[in-house]
This record gives sequence, C-alpha cells and structure tokens, in this order.
Amino acid sequence: MAKFKQAADIKVGVVGYGGAFNMGRHHLNEMKQAGMTPVAVCEIDPVRLAAATADFPGIETYPGVNEMLAASKANLVTIITPHNTHADIALRCLNAGKSVVCEKPLAITTEECDAMMAAAKANKCVISTYHNRHWDGCILKALEVIGSGAIGEVFRIDARMGGFGKPGDWWRSSKSISGGILYDWGVHLLEYGLQIFKGEKIEEVTGVSQTGYWAPQTAWKKDTNEDEAMALVRFKSGKYLSLCISNLNAFPSGKMLEIRGTLGGYAFDGRTWELTTFKAPGEKVVVSGNNPPSEGHKLYQNIADHLVKGEKLIITGEWARRPIHILDLADQSVRKRCALKASYT
Repeated sequence: MAKFKQAADIKVGVVGYGGAFNMGRHHLNEMKQAGMTPVAVCEIDPVRLAAATADFPGIETYPGVNEMLAASKANLVTIITPHNTHADIALRCLNAGKSVVCEKPLAITTEECDAMMAAAKANKCVISTYHNRHWDGCILKALEVIGSGAIGEVFRIDARMGGFGKPGDWWRSSKSISGGILYDWGVHLLEYGLQIFKGEKIEEVTGVSQTGYWAPQTAWKKDTNEDEAMALVRFKSGKYLSLCISNLNAFPSGKMLEIRGTLGGYAFDGRTWELTTFKAPGEKVVVSGNNPPSEGHKLYQNIADHLVKGEKLIITGEWARRPIHILDLADQSVRKRCALKASYT
C-alpha cells in the first residue's frame, strides 16, 4: 500500500498528550525516528498543549479532534486516550481520510474493531495498533529458543501478572473506561502467546473473575475493575493458553510467561529467561540468562515502510483484533457462565 514518495511526506499527529508516561512525546519521537514528520497535537488540557509546544516548537495544537481534522494536514494519527474512546476517535479520523494507529488495546469489543477495520477499508486507510512489545527482547528470545526445537512441541502457555494490592485511583481501574483488569497488560501477554502459537486457530474462550473486594476502597466504587480475572483460550489443535491478571494474588512468584513443551519448558519475564530440558527422565538441566534489548522502534518503521515502499504491514487490524476478540469473549463468558465459540479464529 505505497502512498508516499518518502517517509518525510507522512505528516503525523497525536490525539492525547497527557502527562502519564509522556506517551504523546514518545510516539511523536518514534515516528520522527522512522522519518515521519510531526505536525499536530490534540489535547483537551491547555497545560499539556503548552508542554507539546515546548517539546516540538512550532507544532500545531488543537483542543479537540474535530478541530484537528478540519485544519491539520496530518495524514497519520496516533490515538493515545482511554480505551473506551479509541473506536469513536478512530472512526472520525478514518472517515476523514486519515490512517490511524491506536495505543493498545485497539478497542474494547470485537464489534468496535470490526467497525474500525471496515472504515479503514472504505477510506483506503491503514488501521494499526501500537503493539510495540511484538518486538520485546523477551519474546524475540523466546521465539528463537522455541524455534530451535529445544522444548519440543509447545502445547500450553500460562501468562500471568499481578500481586496483592489496591488498584490505582485512575481511569485504568474503571471497567467501563478500561474494559477490565485484563485489558491493559493482558493484551501484551496475549500477543506474546499468539506470537508463539502463530498459525493456531482459536476454537473457544472461557472467562472467570472475582469482583468486589477492592471496589469500596477505590474512586470508581461500583465501576472498579475485577479484583482478578482469567481467560482460557482453547485452540482447534487442542493446545491452550491461559491468562490471569490479579490484584488478589498472595503468591506472585514465577515468570510472566511459562511455556510448556513436550521436551521441556521455557519461562521469561521482562528481564530474564529460564530454559528447562531433560537429558533423560529425571535428569533436569536448567539454564538461564538475560533477555536481549527490545526493538519496539520497528513498529513505526514498519508502518513508514508500508506506506512508502508497500512493505507488508505487521500489526494489521486483523492481528490487533485477535486479542480483543479473546478478551471480549472472556468478559461475555463470565456473565453467561459458559465457554463461547470464537467468531474470528
């Protein structure tokens, strides 16, 4: 889908320049590193608009999305706003002829993802998600080791994160805004698992959760995220993937991902990895090490190369919809108390 002669012709803007993690500045700098040209910032907070001007002298600033779409020449917009706003803002941008990158998660429901993808197709635009962790050193190392055959055929992946403690009093702890406890880091962990299980077709998803303990102690009260939630993904091959995010975990030991194979296992967190194999029954060999550096900058480089050179887009709408479909089905499964068949495998 080559649309531009050179990366500098891709004029980029961001919606959202909030102070948390300075993500607006981060995104614009990564796009600039990929050769694209930052031109616009949209933000409802005047203080943050002033910060954007200080970070990028001369950049256009807008207090609202419609104003930016009407006046800015940006042709690629990255959305860095709360999860429940992604679909609405993305649809406005896409229908205005702008390509879109959403901070993860792409959206909260499968239906929202479908609408965004349909709008991108109708307007001949790109829709992608900021799955920069697709290139994390920990998953790149895992794929290398698993690809070598060291642990045999992988049949199970367990992904988990959390501890015991009250969630923060911010929008990420509100279920109606965030989507639920699984939607923040859970999307990253699911994507790791789907990279490992590449080519496997999803058959069904089961969800369970525990709610109510932390809610009275938080700003969101009845709208607070689940205390703990789990999703179990069963693939058509019989392989399976579990995800658990918890604020009620009294035993937060072990690695972030544990991958089980017929000849051993591989586990990793953000910094380290551990490989367990068996020379003979009962003869266990354990080696460990540090993960290589992450290469998250490759996301925007790939988008630039896709728009300029027509190279294959790696984080497509279809790829980004997969973890959202899993989380959407898990949430529905909690309410219906049964496993649900996947529409998108």
